[in-house]
Amino acid sequence: MLRVILVTGSLSYGGAERHSIALMNRLAERGHQCHAVYIKNVGDQLDRVRLREGGTVRCLDATRYFDRRALTDFAAHISRIRPSAVVAANPYALLYGWLALRRAGVRAPLAVTFHTTLLPGVKQWLQMLYYRPFFWLADCLVFICKAQQRRWRRRGVFSRRNELIYNGVDTEEFGDRRSPEERGRLRSALGFSDADFVIGISALLRPEKNHVQLVDALAVLRKNGIPARALMIGDGVTRPAIEARALSLGLEGDVVITGLQPDVRPYIAACDALVLCSDAETFSLAALEAMALGRPVVHSDIGGAAEMIRPGENGFLFPVGDTEALVDRLARLSHRADRERMGRKARETVEARFSERAMVDRYERLLLDLCRTRLPAEEAVVH
Repeated sequence: MLRVILVTGSLSYGGAERHSIALMNRLAERGHQCHAVYIKNVGDQLDRVRLREGGTVRCLDATRYFDRRALTDFAAHISRIRPSAVVAANPYALLYGWLALRRAGVRAPLAVTFHTTLLPGVKQWLQMLYYRPFFWLADCLVFICKAQQRRWRRRGVFSRRNELIYNGVDTEEFGDRRSPEERGRLRSALGFSDADFVIGISALLRPEKNHVQLVDALAVLRKNGIPARALMIGDGVTRPAIEARALSLGLEGDVVITGLQPDVRPYIAACDALVLCSDAETFSLAALEAMALGRPVVHSDIGGAAEMIRPGENGFLFPVGDTEALVDRLARLSHRADRERMGRKARETVEARFSERAMVDRYERLLLDLCRTRLPAEEAVVH
């Protein structure tokens, strides 16, 4: 049995946080003792953490970027837990994990899962120069797609050991078993008819997710006679801009924003296709969830999108920012038979290559191997 501390910057709504929670929950189900640590007091997803007996959840309550009190607290927590391994999600958590392990004097392997490809500004690039030595000092760096791995290794971001483990989705949880009648009621409750071509987007309303582009595409589709409507699953800072664009194009009744939802499955099930217009994305869990639910995805050709989507088979890709190309891909999915055929292929793709079970298998094997090679067996494994 392993004792694993999984540390995140927060438990906000985000892909890295969801990935960490899924990993700790599944490892706990397999009999490993898992402990969750999050640095900033943002616990939006706290109710999703389901650790077994002996597992703990601790917030470090950091009030600034680098909080010495929080670091001391983390080091004391590590001294009490005596973990077999520490897994940090992204560079900020890596910084705290590395320093806390040293302060605690505990010899446990440190792995970092990296969920970023593009950085939005100069500040973030300068931070990466600071973080890079911590990647070099970690025992293992896990990339989540090939495109990301190639990009960062060219920029000197690597570790003593480097692995590629794709994100995975629980294919049981994300399985569409709703009858046509149930789906009809879902759509009706959201204001959609059976004749509407409902295009969903499941993402926080943030600038890099580029929701406004879907509003622009919607206007063109409707002008071309396609009864397209949009369901935006989420909320965030760009909501006013999205609503203003919809109003200016006369689409205020055709763009539905759900707000934050703890369970996105019913909303995805109400859609005919999903789109991601992101101009910054690594390997989208939202896209995989939609595919697992049998929905074809139209995704900007960025990050590892081409590693999950085979154009014309289980979805489509389009050049980042190219609204004309986005309209073209969505128009092809307006035909029911085509999108249903591609939706079935999307589900098959997730089952074959991107299941959560396969992902957790890989992480479990990796952590056991790191413990065997990094520490003496009696220190690495709890009997």
